[in-house]
Amino acid sequence: MFKALSLLPAVCLLAAAALAASADQAARRPPATKAAAAFRPYAPDPAHPVSAAQLDALGRRLFSDPALSASGQLSCASCHSPAHAYGPPNALATQPGGKDGAQPGVRAAPSLRYLQNVPPFSEHFRDNDGNDSEDAGPTGGLTWDGRAGSAHEQAGLPLLAANEMANRSEEEAAERLRRSRHAAEFQRLFGQDIFKEPRRAFAKAALALEVFQQNPREFYPYDSKYDAYLRGQARLSAQEARGLRAFNDPAKGNCASCHVSRIGEDGAFPSFSDYGHIAVGAPRNAGLPANANPAYFDLGLCGPYRADLKQHAEYCGLFRTPSLRNVARRQAFFHNGVFHDLRQVLRFYAERDVRPEKWYPRGQDGRPAKFNDLPAAYRANVNMEPPFGGKPGGKPAFGERDIDDMLAFLKTLNDGYRPPAGRAKS
Repeated sequence: MFKALSLLPAVCLLAAAALAASADQAARRPPATKAAAAFRPYAPDPAHPVSAAQLDALGRRLFSDPALSASGQLSCASCHSPAHAYGPPNALATQPGGKDGAQPGVRAAPSLRYLQNVPPFSEHFRDNDGNDSEDAGPTGGLTWDGRAGSAHEQAGLPLLAANEMANRSEEEAAERLRRSRHAAEFQRLFGQDIFKEPRRAFAKAALALEVFQQNPREFYPYDSKYDAYLRGQARLSAQEARGLRAFNDPAKGNCASCHVSRIGEDGAFPSFSDYGHIAVGAPRNAGLPANANPAYFDLGLCGPYRADLKQHAEYCGLFRTPSLRNVARRQAFFHNGVFHDLRQVLRFYAERDVRPEKWYPRGQDGRPAKFNDLPAAYRANVNMEPPFGGKPGGKPAFGERDIDDMLAFLKTLNDGYRPPAGRAKS
């Protein structure tokens, strides 16, 4: 599968420098989706060359500044906290935003770590494993529905999203930049006249955010216990090793079929995602205000926030598979944040089809209303591969001991591992 590269620091710095030089040129290409068509970055100005280090430093400051939001209360870091692996800092299903800072969101905030090698969205993805004949189906793109075709596009989306930072246009966002504490630095880096071209100023802000989000130490450190284990620098405990086996076992968790755990053929360390899009039938989250309308459904790839694939009924309900790195630190799970405990998530996977009454409300016929967050016409899109697919009353694919073991293993994916003092391995 398409893996995140385990790059050496020197190589990463070279990549960041190349990124700084080419991101604006990449923006000249057509947008990946119609949903991103409004995003129009600009070509670089040779008269004002800017280094990757300067962009990284500027992006870091922009990332944490709420002054760029319409409410003056929300920054990128509000939803993507550096102290929480660049994921949400709380157990809210979605994060508030908008003009008043209190508008409820519609999707759970994902972590921004380990996204550096997510491929652009493709309906017919061909893996880099040497077998080009295998069509992996819809894969890639940034955000839950893959509508951002690049890190550059993704970096600008929250600034303009009505339920996030809520700038009505690139020009309005640029005006906030002009009135911010970053104005002088913008003029020093990009020229005194930068704010006379507000859309170009917006593009430079997105570029700085993009480069910062490619900082390897911050966004793909590969310093978990599992990384140390793969390098031969740590040993998994007996329980962690059992958890890894259950995670990989096609007859138990079968998690690695989407959340790839092995080192790639090219030596790349795993990102714990194949970047594919899948429907798992997560229960409807009655706590989301949007869901108070029984006619509202978040259909992922086919809308409502992505418009270019709305005619593809076979894509309705599919969302991009997230990385499981740092998943043990999260407090809200699935695209709608319906679950708040990782043990609950694993139980759902084991019991969704054999004990549906535990996970779904009963319908008018008295039976569990399975896949109730999808219209009936699209429920056939829900994945039925193991551990799913059992019959009601059957045996779950794995039990509580397996869950205990997998939870122990998943904790080894947390970044920031340090071996016990005085011991080279643990």
